[in-house]
Amino acid sequence: MSNRFLRTLQTSMLLGAVVYGAGFLTSPSSIGASDELQIEITKKGLGKEVVIKQGAREWFMLIEVTPENSVVLRQEKEHDKYLVDESETHDRSMTAGEVDAALADYVNSVKARAMKK
Repeated sequence: MSNRFLRTLQTSMLLGAVVYGAGFLTSPSSIGASDELQIEITKKGLGKEVVIKQGAREWFMLIEVTPENSVVLRQEKEHDKYLVDESETHDRSMTAGEVDAALADYVNSVKARAMKK
């Protein structure tokens, strides 16, 4: 991996930890009250999940890791209508670094798409 990629990943994770730790994501009035993205990352066993909200839109990614395999679930919805609902199964466990990189890529992808709208 390149140093630039690692710095970007570290910065993304640090920013996520700061925002999450500050409690900005738990305020009900901030969710849906603006067009800013609200990002919440939660550890789930060996994997993680991320929920991103912007007004009536919501993006969700869950990476579930077991000793035998990894399952990646992606969903996108607007109000109660699912626009994306897909999953993939890998026949091996993802490493913690792979989980973090996949989440960072997903968050960056959502940010890029949300800015276009």
